[in-house]
Amino acid sequence: MNVIFKLSIILAVFLLIWFLPVPSGIEPNGIHLFAIFCATIIGLILKPVDMGGVVFVGIVITALTGTLTIKESLSGFSNDTVWLILSAFLISRGFMKTGVGKRVAYIFIRLFGRTTLGLSYSLIMSEFILAPAMPSNTARSGGIFYPIIRSLCSAYGSEPDKSPGKIGSFLILAQYHADVIISAMFLTSMAANLLIAEFTKNITGYEIQWTTWILGAIVPGILSLLLVPLVIYKITQPEIKKSAKSKTIADEELKKMGKMKKNEKTMLVIFLFILSVWITSNFHNVHVTTVALFGVALMIILGVLNWSDILGERNAWDAMIWFGGLIMMADGLSKYGVISWFSGNVSNFLINFPVSLALILMLVIYFYSHYGFASMTAHITALFPAFLGVAMSAGAPPLLAALALAYFSNLNASITHYATGPAPIYFNSGYVDLIKWWKIGFIVSVINVIIWIGIGFPYWKFCGFW
Repeated sequence: MNVIFKLSIILAVFLLIWFLPVPSGIEPNGIHLFAIFCATIIGLILKPVDMGGVVFVGIVITALTGTLTIKESLSGFSNDTVWLILSAFLISRGFMKTGVGKRVAYIFIRLFGRTTLGLSYSLIMSEFILAPAMPSNTARSGGIFYPIIRSLCSAYGSEPDKSPGKIGSFLILAQYHADVIISAMFLTSMAANLLIAEFTKNITGYEIQWTTWILGAIVPGILSLLLVPLVIYKITQPEIKKSAKSKTIADEELKKMGKMKKNEKTMLVIFLFILSVWITSNFHNVHVTTVALFGVALMIILGVLNWSDILGERNAWDAMIWFGGLIMMADGLSKYGVISWFSGNVSNFLINFPVSLALILMLVIYFYSHYGFASMTAHITALFPAFLGVAMSAGAPPLLAALALAYFSNLNASITHYATGPAPIYFNSGYVDLIKWWKIGFIVSVINVIIWIGIGFPYWKFCGFW
Protein backbone atom coordinates (compact mmCIF):
# COMPACT_ATOMS: atom_id res chain seq x y z
CA MET A 1 0.00 0.00 0.00
CA ASN A 2 1.28 3.45 -0.85
CA VAL A 3 1.09 6.34 1.62
CA ILE A 4 -1.91 8.03 -0.08
CA PHE A 5 -3.98 4.84 0.11
CA LYS A 6 -3.06 4.33 3.80
CA LEU A 7 -3.99 7.93 4.64
CA SER A 8 -7.29 7.50 2.78
CA ILE A 9 -8.18 4.49 4.93
CA ILE A 10 -7.29 6.37 8.12
CA LEU A 11 -9.34 9.42 7.06
CA ALA A 12 -12.32 7.22 6.12
CA VAL A 13 -12.27 5.55 9.56
CA PHE A 14 -12.01 8.96 11.25
CA LEU A 15 -14.95 10.49 9.34
CA LEU A 16 -17.14 7.40 9.66
CA ILE A 17 -16.87 7.34 13.46
CA TRP A 18 -16.89 11.14 13.88
CA PHE A 19 -20.40 11.41 12.38
CA LEU A 20 -21.90 8.41 14.18
CA PRO A 21 -24.88 9.10 16.44
CA VAL A 22 -23.77 9.55 20.05
CA PRO A 23 -24.84 6.50 22.12
CA SER A 24 -26.58 7.04 25.42
CA GLY A 25 -24.05 7.23 28.25
CA ILE A 26 -21.28 8.83 26.17
CA GLU A 27 -20.64 12.57 26.13
CA PRO A 28 -20.70 14.20 22.65
CA ASN A 29 -16.95 14.81 22.63
CA GLY A 30 -16.47 11.14 23.55
CA ILE A 31 -17.43 9.90 20.07
CA HIS A 32 -15.11 12.50 18.51
CA LEU A 33 -12.19 11.45 20.69
CA PHE A 34 -13.02 7.82 19.87
CA ALA A 35 -12.81 8.71 16.15
CA ILE A 36 -9.37 10.28 16.66
CA PHE A 37 -8.28 7.33 18.79
CA CYS A 38 -9.40 4.71 16.22
CA ALA A 39 -7.78 6.65 13.37
CA THR A 40 -4.56 6.78 15.42
CA ILE A 41 -4.66 3.01 16.04
CA ILE A 42 -5.25 2.31 12.34
CA GLY A 43 -2.33 4.64 11.66
CA LEU A 44 -0.12 2.65 14.03
CA ILE A 45 -1.05 -0.54 12.16
CA LEU A 46 -0.69 0.83 8.61
CA LYS A 47 2.26 3.13 9.43
CA PRO A 48 1.96 5.81 6.73
CA VAL A 49 4.60 7.62 8.82
CA ASP A 50 6.60 6.61 11.90
CA MET A 51 4.71 5.71 15.07
CA GLY A 52 5.64 8.93 16.85
CA GLY A 53 4.46 10.97 13.87
CA VAL A 54 1.08 9.19 13.81
CA VAL A 55 0.43 9.89 17.50
CA PHE A 56 1.72 13.48 17.21
CA VAL A 57 -0.85 14.17 14.50
CA GLY A 58 -3.52 12.62 16.73
CA ILE A 59 -2.50 14.89 19.62
CA VAL A 60 -2.74 17.98 17.41
CA ILE A 61 -6.18 16.99 16.09
CA THR A 62 -7.59 16.55 19.61
CA ALA A 63 -6.75 20.19 20.30
CA LEU A 64 -7.48 21.55 16.80
CA THR A 65 -11.03 20.13 16.75
CA GLY A 66 -11.78 21.31 20.30
CA THR A 67 -12.31 17.72 21.44
CA LEU A 68 -9.86 18.47 24.26
CA THR A 69 -8.25 21.67 25.46
CA ILE A 70 -4.59 22.15 24.57
CA LYS A 71 -3.72 21.55 28.23
CA GLU A 72 -5.62 18.25 28.20
CA SER A 73 -4.05 17.28 24.85
CA LEU A 74 -0.57 17.67 26.33
CA SER A 75 -1.41 16.18 29.73
CA GLY A 76 0.15 12.81 28.90
CA PHE A 77 3.64 14.31 28.99
CA SER A 78 3.35 15.17 32.68
CA ASN A 79 2.62 11.53 33.47
CA ASP A 80 5.29 9.82 35.60
CA THR A 81 5.01 6.61 33.55
CA VAL A 82 6.14 8.47 30.43
CA TRP A 83 9.28 9.61 32.24
CA LEU A 84 9.90 6.09 33.54
CA ILE A 85 9.80 4.83 29.95
CA LEU A 86 12.24 7.53 28.84
CA SER A 87 14.60 6.65 31.71
CA ALA A 88 14.42 2.93 30.97
CA PHE A 89 15.42 3.51 27.34
CA LEU A 90 18.38 5.61 28.47
CA ILE A 91 19.47 2.87 30.91
CA SER A 92 19.28 0.47 27.97
CA ARG A 93 21.53 2.85 26.02
CA GLY A 94 24.11 2.54 28.80
CA PHE A 95 24.10 -1.25 28.46
CA MET A 96 24.61 -1.00 24.71
CA LYS A 97 27.32 1.67 24.87
CA THR A 98 29.43 0.02 27.58
CA GLY A 99 29.09 -3.49 26.13
CA VAL A 100 27.91 -5.03 29.42
CA GLY A 101 25.00 -6.77 27.68
CA LYS A 102 27.23 -8.44 25.12
CA ARG A 103 29.72 -9.48 27.80
CA VAL A 104 26.99 -11.12 29.90
CA ALA A 105 25.75 -13.07 26.87
CA TYR A 106 29.21 -14.40 25.94
CA ILE A 107 29.94 -15.39 29.56
CA PHE A 108 26.78 -17.53 29.61
CA ILE A 109 27.62 -19.04 26.22
CA ARG A 110 31.07 -20.01 27.50
CA LEU A 111 29.62 -21.58 30.64
CA PHE A 112 26.58 -23.42 29.29
CA GLY A 113 26.94 -23.64 25.51
CA ARG A 114 28.39 -27.14 25.11
CA THR A 115 25.27 -28.51 23.41
CA THR A 116 22.93 -26.83 20.95
CA LEU A 117 20.08 -26.90 23.44
CA GLY A 118 22.39 -25.67 26.19
CA LEU A 119 23.60 -22.89 23.89
CA SER A 120 20.01 -21.76 23.39
CA TYR A 121 19.28 -21.78 27.11
CA SER A 122 22.47 -19.81 27.79
CA LEU A 123 21.35 -17.07 25.38
CA ILE A 124 17.90 -17.08 26.97
CA MET A 125 19.36 -16.80 30.50
CA SER A 126 21.46 -13.87 29.33
CA GLU A 127 18.44 -12.03 27.99
CA PHE A 128 16.49 -12.83 31.16
CA ILE A 129 19.18 -11.13 33.25
CA LEU A 130 19.31 -8.03 31.04
CA ALA A 131 15.57 -7.67 30.50
CA PRO A 132 14.62 -5.71 33.66
CA ALA A 133 16.83 -2.81 32.55
CA MET A 134 16.03 -2.97 28.82
CA PRO A 135 12.40 -2.11 28.06
CA SER A 136 12.88 -2.19 24.30
CA ASN A 137 12.55 -5.83 23.30
CA THR A 138 13.66 -4.78 19.82
CA ALA A 139 16.91 -3.24 21.11
CA ARG A 140 17.49 -6.11 23.52
CA SER A 141 16.69 -9.09 21.33
CA GLY A 142 17.37 -7.55 17.94
CA GLY A 143 20.27 -5.31 18.93
CA ILE A 144 22.25 -7.62 21.23
CA PHE A 145 21.21 -11.24 20.73
CA TYR A 146 20.37 -11.45 17.04
CA PRO A 147 23.92 -10.42 15.93
CA ILE A 148 25.42 -12.98 18.34
CA ILE A 149 23.14 -15.76 17.05
CA ARG A 150 23.89 -14.80 13.46
CA SER A 151 27.64 -15.04 14.03
CA LEU A 152 27.26 -18.40 15.81
CA CYS A 153 25.24 -19.77 12.88
CA SER A 154 27.89 -18.64 10.39
CA ALA A 155 30.62 -20.30 12.46
CA TYR A 156 28.78 -23.61 12.13
CA GLY A 157 28.19 -23.18 8.40
CA SER A 158 24.46 -22.74 8.91
CA GLU A 159 23.41 -20.02 6.48
CA PRO A 160 19.86 -19.09 5.39
CA ASP A 161 20.46 -20.37 1.85
CA LYS A 162 22.74 -23.21 2.89
CA SER A 163 21.93 -25.66 5.68
CA PRO A 164 19.58 -23.48 7.76
CA GLY A 165 18.55 -26.63 9.61
CA LYS A 166 22.05 -27.27 10.97
CA ILE A 167 21.52 -24.93 13.90
CA GLY A 168 20.21 -21.62 12.58
CA SER A 169 16.45 -22.20 12.39
CA PHE A 170 16.37 -23.61 15.92
CA LEU A 171 18.36 -20.78 17.50
CA ILE A 172 16.36 -18.12 15.66
CA LEU A 173 12.99 -19.54 16.70
CA ALA A 174 14.00 -20.38 20.27
CA GLN A 175 15.43 -16.93 20.99
CA TYR A 176 12.51 -15.07 19.46
CA HIS A 177 9.90 -17.00 21.42
CA ALA A 178 11.95 -16.70 24.60
CA ASP A 179 12.07 -12.92 24.08
CA VAL A 180 8.27 -12.88 23.91
CA ILE A 181 8.01 -14.76 27.23
CA ILE A 182 10.69 -12.63 28.91
CA SER A 183 8.88 -9.47 27.76
CA ALA A 184 5.89 -10.68 29.78
CA MET A 185 7.88 -11.36 32.94
CA PHE A 186 9.03 -7.92 34.07
CA LEU A 187 7.21 -4.60 34.31
CA THR A 188 10.26 -3.01 32.69
CA SER A 189 11.12 -5.65 30.06
CA MET A 190 8.74 -4.31 27.40
CA ALA A 191 7.97 -0.62 27.06
CA ALA A 192 4.19 -0.95 26.76
CA ASN A 193 4.03 -2.88 30.06
CA LEU A 194 4.34 0.49 31.74
CA LEU A 195 1.39 1.72 29.70
CA ILE A 196 -0.57 -1.30 30.98
CA ALA A 197 0.30 -0.35 34.56
CA GLU A 198 -0.97 3.17 33.93
CA PHE A 199 -4.23 1.93 32.37
CA THR A 200 -4.71 -0.44 35.31
CA LYS A 201 -4.25 2.33 37.86
CA ASN A 202 -6.73 4.59 36.05
CA ILE A 203 -9.39 1.88 35.59
CA THR A 204 -9.10 -0.20 38.77
CA GLY A 205 -7.26 2.01 41.23
CA TYR A 206 -4.57 -0.65 41.65
CA GLU A 207 -0.96 0.44 41.18
CA ILE A 208 0.94 -2.59 39.91
CA GLN A 209 4.32 -2.69 41.64
CA TRP A 210 7.45 -4.05 39.98
CA THR A 211 7.50 -6.85 42.58
CA THR A 212 3.80 -7.70 42.07
CA TRP A 213 4.34 -8.09 38.33
CA ILE A 214 7.33 -10.43 38.67
CA LEU A 215 5.66 -12.38 41.49
CA GLY A 216 2.76 -13.24 39.21
CA ALA A 217 4.97 -14.00 36.20
CA ILE A 218 7.88 -15.94 37.68
CA VAL A 219 6.34 -19.43 37.97
CA PRO A 220 4.44 -19.64 34.64
CA GLY A 221 7.24 -17.66 32.98
CA ILE A 222 10.01 -20.04 34.06
CA LEU A 223 7.90 -23.03 33.00
CA SER A 224 7.37 -21.46 29.57
CA LEU A 225 11.08 -20.62 29.22
CA LEU A 226 12.01 -24.21 30.05
CA LEU A 227 9.39 -25.93 27.89
CA VAL A 228 9.10 -23.76 24.76
CA PRO A 229 12.76 -24.07 23.58
CA LEU A 230 12.58 -27.82 24.19
CA VAL A 231 9.43 -28.15 22.07
CA ILE A 232 11.00 -26.06 19.30
CA TYR A 233 14.12 -28.25 19.51
CA LYS A 234 11.98 -31.39 19.05
CA ILE A 235 10.11 -29.87 16.10
CA THR A 236 13.09 -28.38 14.24
CA GLN A 237 15.53 -31.22 15.01
CA PRO A 238 18.80 -29.28 14.44
CA GLU A 239 21.43 -31.36 12.70
CA ILE A 240 24.17 -30.22 15.11
CA LYS A 241 23.54 -31.48 18.64
CA LYS A 242 26.91 -30.53 20.16
CA SER A 243 28.21 -26.96 20.04
CA ALA A 244 31.83 -27.04 21.18
CA LYS A 245 32.65 -24.20 18.76
CA SER A 246 30.43 -21.80 20.66
CA LYS A 247 32.77 -21.86 23.68
CA THR A 248 35.70 -21.00 21.39
CA ILE A 249 33.76 -18.15 19.80
CA ALA A 250 32.76 -16.80 23.23
CA ASP A 251 36.37 -17.01 24.46
CA GLU A 252 37.59 -15.12 21.40
CA GLU A 253 34.98 -12.39 21.75
CA LEU A 254 35.62 -11.97 25.48
CA LYS A 255 39.36 -11.82 24.76
CA LYS A 256 38.75 -9.03 22.25
CA MET A 257 36.70 -7.15 24.84
CA GLY A 258 39.44 -7.54 27.46
CA LYS A 259 38.94 -7.01 31.17
CA MET A 260 35.87 -5.13 32.37
CA LYS A 261 36.43 -1.44 31.84
CA LYS A 262 35.58 1.25 34.36
CA ASN A 263 32.40 2.28 32.53
CA GLU A 264 31.19 -1.33 32.39
CA LYS A 265 31.65 -1.75 36.14
CA THR A 266 29.97 1.58 36.79
CA MET A 267 27.03 0.63 34.57
CA LEU A 268 26.68 -2.70 36.33
CA VAL A 269 26.69 -1.10 39.79
CA ILE A 270 24.08 1.48 38.75
CA PHE A 271 21.90 -1.27 37.26
CA LEU A 272 22.11 -3.39 40.43
CA PHE A 273 21.30 -0.33 42.54
CA ILE A 274 18.20 0.52 40.46
CA LEU A 275 17.08 -3.10 40.46
CA SER A 276 17.51 -3.48 44.22
CA VAL A 277 15.45 -0.34 44.93
CA TRP A 278 12.71 -1.51 42.54
CA ILE A 279 12.63 -4.96 44.16
CA THR A 280 12.32 -3.46 47.65
CA SER A 281 9.64 -0.94 46.62
CA ASN A 282 7.19 -2.37 49.16
CA PHE A 283 9.49 -1.29 52.00
CA HIS A 284 10.03 2.38 51.14
CA ASN A 285 8.23 5.33 49.57
CA VAL A 286 10.67 6.07 46.74
CA HIS A 287 8.71 6.09 43.46
CA VAL A 288 9.94 3.77 40.72
CA THR A 289 10.25 6.70 38.30
CA THR A 290 12.33 8.67 40.79
CA VAL A 291 14.75 5.74 41.07
CA ALA A 292 15.04 5.43 37.28
CA LEU A 293 15.64 9.15 36.81
CA PHE A 294 18.26 9.10 39.56
CA GLY A 295 19.96 6.16 37.80
CA VAL A 296 20.14 8.17 34.57
CA ALA A 297 21.51 11.15 36.49
CA LEU A 298 24.23 8.93 37.99
CA MET A 299 25.10 7.65 34.50
CA ILE A 300 25.58 11.26 33.33
CA ILE A 301 27.55 12.34 36.40
CA LEU A 302 29.83 9.28 36.31
CA GLY A 303 30.44 9.51 32.55
CA VAL A 304 28.64 6.36 31.41
CA LEU A 305 26.51 8.55 29.14
CA ASN A 306 27.11 12.09 27.96
CA TRP A 307 24.44 14.58 26.94
CA SER A 308 24.97 13.77 23.28
CA ASP A 309 24.10 10.13 24.08
CA ILE A 310 20.91 11.33 25.79
CA LEU A 311 19.91 13.50 22.84
CA GLY A 312 20.92 10.80 20.36
CA GLU A 313 18.67 8.12 21.88
CA ARG A 314 15.92 8.74 19.35
CA ASN A 315 13.91 5.67 20.39
CA ALA A 316 13.57 7.09 23.90
CA TRP A 317 12.22 10.45 22.73
CA ASP A 318 10.04 8.75 20.12
CA ALA A 319 8.55 6.50 22.81
CA MET A 320 7.95 9.51 25.04
CA ILE A 321 5.88 11.21 22.31
CA TRP A 322 3.67 8.29 21.41
CA PHE A 323 3.25 6.98 24.95
CA GLY A 324 2.29 10.42 26.20
CA GLY A 325 -0.25 10.81 23.41
CA LEU A 326 -1.79 7.38 23.89
CA ILE A 327 -2.09 7.84 27.66
CA MET A 328 -3.82 11.18 27.06
CA MET A 329 -6.34 9.62 24.65
CA ALA A 330 -7.03 6.66 26.94
CA ASP A 331 -7.65 9.01 29.88
CA GLY A 332 -10.00 11.09 27.75
CA LEU A 333 -12.00 8.05 26.60
CA SER A 334 -12.45 7.04 30.22
CA LYS A 335 -13.44 10.58 31.19
CA TYR A 336 -16.08 10.81 28.44
CA GLY A 337 -17.61 7.42 29.34
CA VAL A 338 -16.53 5.46 26.24
CA ILE A 339 -14.74 2.68 28.17
CA SER A 340 -17.57 2.20 30.68
CA TRP A 341 -20.14 2.14 27.82
CA PHE A 342 -18.22 -0.54 25.92
CA SER A 343 -17.54 -2.69 28.99
CA GLY A 344 -21.17 -2.44 30.09
CA ASN A 345 -22.47 -3.67 26.73
CA VAL A 346 -20.01 -6.55 26.42
CA SER A 347 -20.54 -7.58 30.03
CA ASN A 348 -24.26 -7.91 29.28
CA PHE A 349 -23.33 -10.51 26.66
CA LEU A 350 -21.19 -12.42 29.17
CA ILE A 351 -23.61 -12.14 32.07
CA ASN A 352 -24.79 -15.75 31.76
CA PHE A 353 -21.26 -17.16 31.87
CA PRO A 354 -19.53 -18.07 35.17
CA VAL A 355 -16.96 -15.42 36.05
CA SER A 356 -13.93 -17.71 35.59
CA LEU A 357 -15.16 -18.95 32.19
CA ALA A 358 -15.97 -15.40 31.06
CA LEU A 359 -12.44 -14.26 31.98
CA ILE A 360 -10.82 -17.21 30.19
CA LEU A 361 -12.91 -16.55 27.06
CA MET A 362 -11.88 -12.89 27.12
CA LEU A 363 -8.21 -13.81 27.54
CA VAL A 364 -8.29 -16.20 24.57
CA ILE A 365 -10.13 -13.69 22.36
CA TYR A 366 -7.74 -10.94 23.43
CA PHE A 367 -4.72 -13.19 22.75
CA TYR A 368 -5.63 -14.27 19.22
CA SER A 369 -6.97 -10.88 18.17
CA HIS A 370 -3.27 -10.00 17.90
CA TYR A 371 -3.30 -11.58 14.43
CA GLY A 372 -4.68 -8.21 13.35
CA PHE A 373 -1.93 -6.10 14.94
CA ALA A 374 1.67 -5.37 13.98
CA SER A 375 2.48 -3.72 17.29
CA MET A 376 1.99 -4.79 20.89
CA THR A 377 1.54 -1.13 21.82
CA ALA A 378 -1.24 -0.64 19.26
CA HIS A 379 -2.99 -3.78 20.49
CA ILE A 380 -2.70 -2.78 24.14
CA THR A 381 -3.88 0.77 23.52
CA ALA A 382 -6.84 -0.36 21.42
CA LEU A 383 -8.10 -3.26 23.51
CA PHE A 384 -6.56 -3.52 26.98
CA PRO A 385 -8.67 -0.80 28.71
CA ALA A 386 -11.86 -2.11 27.12
CA PHE A 387 -11.20 -5.76 27.96
CA LEU A 388 -10.19 -4.90 31.52
CA GLY A 389 -13.41 -2.93 31.92
CA VAL A 390 -15.43 -5.84 30.58
CA ALA A 391 -13.68 -8.30 32.91
CA MET A 392 -14.47 -6.12 35.94
CA SER A 393 -18.10 -5.70 34.83
CA ALA A 394 -18.36 -9.49 34.53
CA GLY A 395 -17.23 -9.76 38.17
CA ALA A 396 -13.58 -10.75 37.70
CA PRO A 397 -11.18 -9.70 40.49
CA PRO A 398 -9.53 -6.46 39.20
CA LEU A 399 -5.89 -7.38 39.93
CA LEU A 400 -6.26 -10.89 38.49
CA ALA A 401 -7.89 -9.57 35.31
CA ALA A 402 -5.32 -6.78 34.89
CA LEU A 403 -2.27 -9.02 35.33
CA ALA A 404 -3.64 -11.87 33.21
CA LEU A 405 -4.38 -9.44 30.36
CA ALA A 406 -0.97 -7.83 30.91
CA TYR A 407 0.90 -11.11 30.52
CA PHE A 408 -1.17 -12.10 27.49
CA SER A 409 -0.42 -8.68 25.96
CA ASN A 410 3.15 -9.92 25.52
CA LEU A 411 2.68 -13.65 24.98
CA ASN A 412 0.41 -13.05 21.99
CA ALA A 413 3.42 -11.82 19.98
CA SER A 414 4.37 -15.46 19.37
CA ILE A 415 1.82 -15.97 16.62
CA THR A 416 3.05 -14.01 13.58
CA HIS A 417 6.18 -12.70 11.89
CA TYR A 418 5.00 -9.11 12.31
CA ALA A 419 3.64 -9.23 15.89
CA THR A 420 6.34 -7.08 17.54
CA GLY A 421 9.62 -5.30 16.73
CA PRO A 422 12.03 -8.29 16.91
CA ALA A 423 9.72 -10.50 14.80
CA PRO A 424 10.63 -9.08 11.36
CA ILE A 425 14.32 -8.96 12.38
CA TYR A 426 14.41 -12.69 13.16
CA PHE A 427 12.03 -13.70 10.36
CA ASN A 428 13.91 -11.70 7.73
CA SER A 429 17.09 -13.60 8.60
CA GLY A 430 15.75 -16.21 6.15
CA TYR A 431 16.24 -19.26 8.37
CA VAL A 432 12.52 -20.01 8.74
CA ASP A 433 9.89 -19.86 6.00
CA LEU A 434 6.51 -18.22 6.58
CA ILE A 435 4.45 -21.41 6.92
CA LYS A 436 6.85 -22.88 9.47
CA TRP A 437 7.01 -19.60 11.40
CA TRP A 438 3.21 -19.42 11.72
CA LYS A 439 2.90 -23.13 12.49
CA ILE A 440 5.44 -23.06 15.31
CA GLY A 441 4.08 -19.72 16.49
CA PHE A 442 0.61 -21.24 16.89
CA ILE A 443 1.98 -24.31 18.71
CA VAL A 444 3.95 -22.08 21.08
CA SER A 445 0.89 -19.89 21.62
CA VAL A 446 -1.17 -22.91 22.70
CA ILE A 447 1.58 -24.02 25.10
CA ASN A 448 1.77 -20.55 26.64
CA VAL A 449 -2.02 -20.23 26.96
CA ILE A 450 -2.22 -23.61 28.70
CA ILE A 451 0.64 -22.82 31.08
CA TRP A 452 -0.41 -19.27 31.95
CA ILE A 453 -4.08 -20.23 32.47
CA GLY A 454 -3.74 -23.82 33.71
CA ILE A 455 -0.79 -23.17 36.04
CA GLY A 456 -1.18 -19.42 36.33
CA PHE A 457 -4.69 -19.26 37.79
CA PRO A 458 -4.03 -21.63 40.72
CA TYR A 459 -0.67 -19.94 41.33
CA TRP A 460 -2.25 -16.46 41.28
CA LYS A 461 -4.80 -17.74 43.80
CA PHE A 462 -1.87 -18.73 46.02
CA CYS A 463 -0.35 -15.24 45.50
CA GLY A 464 -3.59 -13.65 46.67
CA PHE A 465 -4.53 -12.01 43.36
CA TRP A 466 -8.05 -13.40 43.69
